[in-house]
Amino acid sequence: MTRLLLIGPPGAGKGTQAVRLAENYGLPAISTGDIFRSNVKNETELGAKAKAYMDAGDNVPDSLTNALIRDRLAERDCESGFLLDGYPRTTDQVRELDEFLAGHGTALDAVIELVADPDVVVERLRKRAGDQGRSDDDEAVVRHRLEVYASQTAPLVDVYGGRGVLVKIDALGAIDVVTARITDALAERGIALADRSRL
Repeated sequence: MTRLLLIGPPGAGKGTQAVRLAENYGLPAISTGDIFRSNVKNETELGAKAKAYMDAGDNVPDSLTNALIRDRLAERDCESGFLLDGYPRTTDQVRELDEFLAGHGTALDAVIELVADPDVVVERLRKRAGDQGRSDDDEAVVRHRLEVYASQTAPLVDVYGGRGVLVKIDALGAIDVVTARITDALAERGIALADRSRL
């Protein structure tokens, strides 16, 4: 029964680490970015609304995001835990998540903050834009996303830090090294890797 949240600026490697952590701990990875991009690709009504915000480098409004996350967390595969990637992004979303978890008698076990230098992040995302052709990775858009992160999401660090569940991780370096930093830090908090024989 492990409930984790992964936060950090755009380009810090959240998506990559989320996949690895979900596998290592036997948890479903819930990424708002992936869900939004899937809706954009499939040209759903939500996707059309989300695309305008994403292309501008802005966050999708809380009303759309909260509803989507509540529905996802209510699914059966989340009963034994989950890994959130990209939600909550604001203190209002933190309150929404707190209410949902309290209603189910649970809480987050740890909040992993990936820390990365902004200039390194910009360079990472410029490279990703070239590799993947993503319209939300243009340098001006990336810098705006970093500003949005700093103003809206960074306060979450204070909230979760005050609760004693925050784990700060240096996100720069080889992918395997960063993963090891995370698993070591969680092990110190008594959060063990999944039993492979039961997966």
